[in-house]
Amino acid sequence: MSRLVVVGSQWGDEGKGKITDYLACKADVVVRYQGGNNAGHTIAFDGKKFALQSIPSGIFNPHITNVIANGVVLNPKAMLEELAGLEEKGITDYKLIISDRASLIMPYHLLLDGAMENLKGDHKIGTTKKGIGPCYTDKASRIGLRVGDLLDPDFFKTRLSEALEIKNLELKMYGLEPLNLEDVYNEYMGYAKKLQPYICDTSEFLNQAIKDDKNILFEGAQGVMLCLEHGTYPYVTSSSPCAASVPINTGIAPKYIDNVLGICKAYNTRVGGGPFPTEIEGDLAHLIRERGHEYGTVTKRPRRVGYLDCVVLKHAVKVSGITNWSLMLFDVLTGIDELKVCTSYKLDGKIIDYMPGTLSTFERCEPVYETLPGWTEDITHVTSFEELPLNAKNYIRKIEEVTGVDVAMFSVGPDRLQTIVIKEVF
Repeated sequence: MSRLVVVGSQWGDEGKGKITDYLACKADVVVRYQGGNNAGHTIAFDGKKFALQSIPSGIFNPHITNVIANGVVLNPKAMLEELAGLEEKGITDYKLIISDRASLIMPYHLLLDGAMENLKGDHKIGTTKKGIGPCYTDKASRIGLRVGDLLDPDFFKTRLSEALEIKNLELKMYGLEPLNLEDVYNEYMGYAKKLQPYICDTSEFLNQAIKDDKNILFEGAQGVMLCLEHGTYPYVTSSSPCAASVPINTGIAPKYIDNVLGICKAYNTRVGGGPFPTEIEGDLAHLIRERGHEYGTVTKRPRRVGYLDCVVLKHAVKVSGITNWSLMLFDVLTGIDELKVCTSYKLDGKIIDYMPGTLSTFERCEPVYETLPGWTEDITHVTSFEELPLNAKNYIRKIEEVTGVDVAMFSVGPDRLQTIVIKEVF
């Protein structure tokens, strides 16, 4: 059987949710391995649209076990509200388990996230202010609380009391009111009662699923360019979306990862601050933004728009081991006379084909483009690669040529049925 990682290859918002949902029909297990409810995965089928933040994208299939793994930071209030919203829309038959090692987002994390972002002025990261960064900070500082702690009320209260001694000092430093121990404790004990049926050792579950030869799909949040280790630091998220992080974030061995599917838009977008070499503005940017509905699933902020950057894609291949591409929102480019593809950068007069590691250097990179003719034909109803217009085929071939990785599928619309498979990957 197969273990496939679905990885965002750009700055997030590539369409990972749609592809995970599409591939889930072949999966026994779908796993969210990092991030939190700052992620936004939009899935459309049967004329309905769903926006997921914490919940794995296999939740719509009653035969799939959905796993929130230890690498995730979990806001119990937000997750329970998300489940309730799905149930209101008729999604009531599902399997969900949550790692007892996953970190808990606490009320002080949200308060500190907003306060720290506001202090940065013109150098804001563009955080969603969901408490993700402060939660990961506490995890690394070893003062964080975990989902499994909810099952032991006395232990949870002791740990919470110790954490609040530190976090309330931080809140006061930012001019915020301290939190009351009993109020926070009682709130989270209420969540504990509702979450208890889902909590388990998901590492044990996943290793048994591997022994049982199950098909497992690993779903990341954000994208490689937002990776804490390999992204445009410090304009990054607080975890690693790379496939290399899957083993440690789920409790399985690296040898069990078979393939990595890189999800990439046919163009580039980015939310928040940070360098963006191929960024464009004006009428073309507005056209792409409106056609592609390029507004944050979580924040609703308009996304920055740019030409496709194949240097970014090559970087994702290098650090995440991408074996195939899924090209998303391909139909958005229809009707644009000329399409530019960045194939390298010019840095201080020298041509390079890699992403520099430091922000100050990356900011000096200028895109080197190849210009390709566009197409005018409607591609939203094609059912194969062969049915694409010649110029659309050539756009795909250019991506394969520059990155050295095949395009295994492409998307020509939001619905499941508008996903065209060139070769099977799962």
